[in-house]
Amino acid sequence: RADLAEDPVSKARFTREAQSVAGLNHHAIVAVYDSGEDTVSTGGYAAGGGQSVPYIVMEIVEGRTIRDLLINAEAPGPEQALIIVSGVLEALAYSHQHGIVHRDIKPANVIITHNGAVKVMDFGIARALHGASTTMTQTGMVMGTAQYIAPEQALGHDATAASDVYSLGVVGYESVSGRRPFTGDGALTVAMKHIKEAPPPLPADLPPNVRELIEIALA
Repeated sequence: RADLAEDPVSKARFTREAQSVAGLNHHAIVAVYDSGEDTVSTGGYAAGGGQSVPYIVMEIVEGRTIRDLLINAEAPGPEQALIIVSGVLEALAYSHQHGIVHRDIKPANVIITHNGAVKVMDFGIARALHGASTTMTQTGMVMGTAQYIAPEQALGHDATAASDVYSLGVVGYESVSGRRPFTGDGALTVAMKHIKEAPPPLPADLPPNVRELIEIALA
């Protein structure tokens, strides 16, 4: 975003988060190899204008995101949902041990590779864009994130490891049921439901261990 690229504090935060994530070396985490800044022309050679834009160099991952699967009505069954959840939990366990909270676990940030491996991407991006805490009143908070936000994040408190687990619980809920636990007309409405309401019951034919896993994550 051009407005953030011009803000020294945002640029410094972006670089700091990129460097932190670059220290994560795990098979279930999309690797960050480098970060830097590039000058992008804003007014052509005649004008001599240019803007310094920060960037991140990441590994290429061939596959599809969970969001792609859900959009195409290919909702994973309980067995595949467990594979997805366990893969993300591996990534989170590793990152949490290294003091890094993802803050934005959602289907668009989880990739299933062509070989069936699970990879999580965009660690630290939410913090880099919005700071340590993100309230639903801030511009830049998008509907896609509100669908999976933990209650404490919606209230503007700092995200913790438990926040990631809650968001993963929402992803698991959607994966096995084909629907999100909370919907609404806008991001604020959805966020308030995360804060105040209990999720609707999961499908009755769901295996008990899968149901228990998702309920514990959402608790």
